[in-house]
Amino acid sequence: MNNHEIDYTIHGEEMQCVEIELDPQESVISEPGSFMMMTDGIEMKTMFGDGNEKGIMGKLFSAGKRLLTGENLFMTVYTNHSAGKKQVSFAAPYSGKIIPLDLSELNGKVICQKDSFLCAAKGVAVGIEFQKKLGTGLFGGEGFIMQKLEGDGMCFVHSGGHVIEKVLLPGEVLKVDTGCIVAFTQEVDYDIQFVGGIKNTLFGGEGLFFAQLRGPGKVWIQTLPISRLANRILQFGTQKKGEEGSLLGGLGRMLDGDGM
Repeated sequence: MNNHEIDYTIHGEEMQCVEIELDPQESVISEPGSFMMMTDGIEMKTMFGDGNEKGIMGKLFSAGKRLLTGENLFMTVYTNHSAGKKQVSFAAPYSGKIIPLDLSELNGKVICQKDSFLCAAKGVAVGIEFQKKLGTGLFGGEGFIMQKLEGDGMCFVHSGGHVIEKVLLPGEVLKVDTGCIVAFTQEVDYDIQFVGGIKNTLFGGEGLFFAQLRGPGKVWIQTLPISRLANRILQFGTQKKGEEGSLLGGLGRMLDGDGM
């Protein structure tokens, strides 16, 4: 195996963190800002890219790819330089689930949404995956560029809300809201489909397109995309007090002292 072999424990229910146990000289990489805590004996070092690049041109190319996915130019590597086992923990940025992915059991590659990567064993390559179909790139919710995780080690991605894992049989199709996709294996065919129908389009409230995932392969679906949560919070924050309905609104204004 090319990747460091790591043991882990996921703690919590809705606000989770993953604790990774490192043997001497083992390392784990993470996105900046995901660190939670670590025991003494672990050294933290910031590096350009994911650490798999060779030479300055390789590092610059990797940095350019990370810019395209909207990620930080740098990643952080945590290495156990002590003589015994040590632990380092990483926390998800918002309420949801942390998904452990063993790439050695997933044919060495998983494609995920751009902001879902949390951390991985040293040696896992974090790159970009271009959507080859014009329609998928324009209307697929994630655009032309998604993130890919390659290697034979453990990596961890996070989702919003609860996560549902589905195994698709050959030819089996699953239609999903474009924002609800967390990750899928490389065998899955990803495309988009127009919702259809004037009423569905104008009043359905679910957007104009579905994501269409065709098996075989494995997919991970989240119940609460961060974009959906942000839109609801924005709507709530900009709504005037007491305007939930005409009757209740009037009552609310009276109770607030804004009445007649």
